[in-house]
Amino acid sequence: MPILNKDMTLCISLAARPSNIGTRFHNYLYDALELNFVYKAFAPADLAQAIAGIRGLGIRGAAVSMPYKEEVIALVDVMDASAAAIDSVNTIVNDGGVLTAYNTDYLAIARLLAANSIPVETTVLLRGSGGMAKAVAAALHDAGFANVTIVARNEAAGRALAGLYGFEWVPGSDADRAEMLINVTPLGMSGSEKNVQSFTDAQVAAAKVIFDVVALPSETPLILAGLAAGKHVITGAQVIALQAEEQFVLYTGVRPSGELVREASEFSRQ
Repeated sequence: MPILNKDMTLCISLAARPSNIGTRFHNYLYDALELNFVYKAFAPADLAQAIAGIRGLGIRGAAVSMPYKEEVIALVDVMDASAAAIDSVNTIVNDGGVLTAYNTDYLAIARLLAANSIPVETTVLLRGSGGMAKAVAAALHDAGFANVTIVARNEAAGRALAGLYGFEWVPGSDADRAEMLINVTPLGMSGSEKNVQSFTDAQVAAAKVIFDVVALPSETPLILAGLAAGKHVITGAQVIALQAEEQFVLYTGVRPSGELVREASEFSRQ
């Protein structure tokens, strides 16, 4: 990486519980491609002040993670179609003080569903109703999945998300079984909920595909249960690598090779 200098372009991430995954991913690619950029993770004490800082300091871009993906909408200037369609933001790009919001989570989920050849007839339980859940639900709907049930304790948010795409909603206690289980909550994430499995052992046993968007750790209790049961698993590490690749392109205008993206993804998890 170049020595810090006055012309270096800064990109950041904003998360309640930041990790080094994005920091290592982006900085690896900056170094490999000899770009005069640096990336730093932050846990903002005040989101509005953080966004004002992006504008005022000329920070080029910001990744936005839970729980800020919806709250940040009121603080940006332009909503790209990728974010406006689902009212959820995971990327901000600063062009001369004009902040445009994007959502690269959607593209990552869509690519993974296609790459893993999941039949659209598959029954799905999607646990969560926040910003990332919106991206996943939209990707499922647009790919042709129709038999999807939203599992959410927040009835208003759960019903609203289900209603957008003609899906069903149930509270957590009423969730049945399905062929694909998708966790889009913080359950299993490093922190106070790191040992919590987001679906029951019975649900895991009945499923064919286990999908957890939690990236840290990549092997959550749900993923470990899926592996132990011999299920097809899709991890949050895969999601974060694909969405980070699209963020990298938005920030720099450079598309890294697939090999470099794989290297950066592996480095980010070390």
